[in-house]
Amino acid sequence: MAVRHQLIRRPPHEVWAVLADPTRYGEWVVGPSESTPLDPHWPNVGSRLRYTVRLGPCTARSVTTVRHNEPGRELELEALAKGLGTARIFLQLRPWGEETLVICDEHPLRGLSGALHSPVSEVLLQLRHRGMLARLAQVVEREHAGADGGGDEGGPAGYAGAVA
Repeated sequence: MAVRHQLIRRPPHEVWAVLADPTRYGEWVVGPSESTPLDPHWPNVGSRLRYTVRLGPCTARSVTTVRHNEPGRELELEALAKGLGTARIFLQLRPWGEETLVICDEHPLRGLSGALHSPVSEVLLQLRHRGMLARLAQVVEREHAGADGGGDEGGPAGYAGAVA
């Protein structure tokens, strides 16, 4: 299983606000370029969003469904990748002082991606998570920059180094 964590220099409720907004999925998830809620109550269990992935001239649309939700703490998703199957993505938010430790656990769940899961695909998932969690940190920290005097100490703008 690809498990990775990231310390985000903002409190959990600010991180959750980004996770709970289905229109922002494309800002922090590696792959999708845009997202649209299909149900009005994201991230309630069973709610879905449609996302678009663009690779050069090719465009693919697919759906992600909320499978578990503890507001402010946990979000578990099932993402469909047409032709490849589905993946389980579990995001957990833990208070870490005034900051948030985000833990991401993803693995293939159904279909071809599960059958082809290997140490090589695990490395690719780790690379994807590194980018995804860094992007989530940038989105949250940029949105709240200057709100409490927090700044860029410890690294370049928007950077919250991965710890795993």
